[in-house]
Amino acid sequence: MALTWLPAWTTQEGAARVRTQFEATFETAPDGVWSAPGRVNLIGEHTDYNGGLCLPIALEHRCFVAFAARSDDRVRLVSAQGDGTLWEADLAQVAPGAVDGWGAYVVGVAWALREAGLAVGGFDAAVDSCVPFGAGLSSSASLEAAFAVALDHAGDLGLAASDEGRAALAAACVRAENEIAGAATGGMDQAASLRARDGYALALDCLDDSVHHEPFDPTGYELLVVDTRAPHSLNDGQYASRRATCDAAAAALGVPTLRQWLDAAPDASTAVADALTRLTDDVARRRVRHVLTEIARTQEAFAAMQAGDWTTFGALMNASHDSLRDDYEVTVVELDVAVDTARASGAVGARMTGGGFGGSAIALVPAGTSDAVASAIAAAFADRGLAEPAFLTSRAAGPAA
Repeated sequence: MALTWLPAWTTQEGAARVRTQFEATFETAPDGVWSAPGRVNLIGEHTDYNGGLCLPIALEHRCFVAFAARSDDRVRLVSAQGDGTLWEADLAQVAPGAVDGWGAYVVGVAWALREAGLAVGGFDAAVDSCVPFGAGLSSSASLEAAFAVALDHAGDLGLAASDEGRAALAAACVRAENEIAGAATGGMDQAASLRARDGYALALDCLDDSVHHEPFDPTGYELLVVDTRAPHSLNDGQYASRRATCDAAAAALGVPTLRQWLDAAPDASTAVADALTRLTDDVARRRVRHVLTEIARTQEAFAAMQAGDWTTFGALMNASHDSLRDDYEVTVVELDVAVDTARASGAVGARMTGGGFGGSAIALVPAGTSDAVASAIAAAFADRGLAEPAFLTSRAAGPAA
């Protein structure tokens, strides 16, 4: 069976593609080209909006933007993933509920920077991306982050020059996604795209927005990513409902975030037991159990990564997926088949990655076995009449630039 692999573009290839598209559309040259990566989250799912811990890496797959500043407030956008039609808006008219379509993610970033008191004007831009769309690999965050660094350059804002400034750009991207695009996501994706470091995993503490960079070099193993091709969306209400349940549970427990409930307890098991005793709604209890145990798993996984203990790391990946499947209920049959087959085919650990409800799974497999594991997954999908999956591999890549 022939497998579908999704290669990353080189920087030169991506830049050439968007330059050509920009010049064909706007009949002039862009000011420059900027790009930003997608991400996979190794562990720490649905913890970001609960003040928890995440452990993503940036992918080699990137979104590329050819950009030219304008002297007015007009924004004109074209995407290679679209039909060639211009998406247009005036920045002065951008507000929550006022714009829709894919361009909302873009103008939302400009709006958020303006809301922060920064001088941002209109622009023309062309977009092309090799981050799989709708695969749970942060194609939207890569789009936002690419425009964040382009706008930073155009406005001479100076934010991209430091991690503190990049944190501010990530916060603007989160506002864009939450308030303009209408997706109630946390901040992990934008932080990974803007604050990652080449060769490192990004340990992100979402309670205080601090980061720690830890080398990601799983000696003897490689990371296989499975795009299940199952439809994935974060603005269809399911993600927002999970977030609302967690917010309500934290309020019922008397803490601002579930992370703070965990931190106040002597250990994770006590935190879980006490929370389940106080909460009466069964759905809320299962959601909270996932979040509290997932934060604890992420702490353990970070320690295992530091020690080079990939067997333990893989076991924690497995426990994470099982919790997401059973307690948080965000997996679908395609994700479960991919994970189960990867484990049966030699993966030391496998789990869904991203928000769930479709999207992608990851598997930590013995070095040199990605083709064999991918073949087994593709065969399992075919046996069950599921759409053909696609695959990619990636090292930990660098941030938006």
